[in-house]
Amino acid sequence: MIPIGHVLRSSTTGFVVGCKIMKDDTPQFGEFVKVAVTEQVNVIGIIYDVTVRDDPAVRQLILSGTLAEEVILDQRENRLVPIEISVLIVGFQRGEQFAQALPPQPPISLEALHLCTTAEIVAFTEQLDFLRLIFSAPNIPADDLAVACLTRAAELRAPEIRRQYLVDAGKHIARLLFDDMLRLDTILQQLKTVARG
Repeated sequence: MIPIGHVLRSSTTGFVVGCKIMKDDTPQFGEFVKVAVTEQVNVIGIIYDVTVRDDPAVRQLILSGTLAEEVILDQRENRLVPIEISVLIVGFQRGEQFAQALPPQPPISLEALHLCTTAEIVAFTEQLDFLRLIFSAPNIPADDLAVACLTRAAELRAPEIRRQYLVDAGKHIARLLFDDMLRLDTILQQLKTVARG
């Protein structure tokens, strides 16, 4: 499996991965990803932000006033600064068992980031306790992230159970956000739209 990028920095609750260039197969907002912590433990996370940082070469190209197509393509493929993918940790896997809690330790620098497989996503999202970690995380677009990752989890299930999966997810979110009805209603409306689609 080809890694998407490598860990730049991490903490108990999340980590940032650097990658060279965004490609069609680069994971996007709401995707489930994993990083090995030990031979037996993988941290499971969800992408919540992708940042294209300032690159000194880009500043010079913009100032030159000439932006030929081949120069733009070369710069995008040979960036001096990595594109950063921010990941919220929502659990970990030890052997075949998944836990929807913070892992014993975060990944270390230069560990490889991989997409979770379909089977891993389906198994991990059987339980919905990971939503608590999303809604309690500061400074992330928690509501949109919850909808995006639940949409992804539903898409990977058999068509006849997708709607029920989203209904169950909506009930779980209602228990978590019972004291914020406006926020809850917005999320449930988005899930309802997904369930119809």
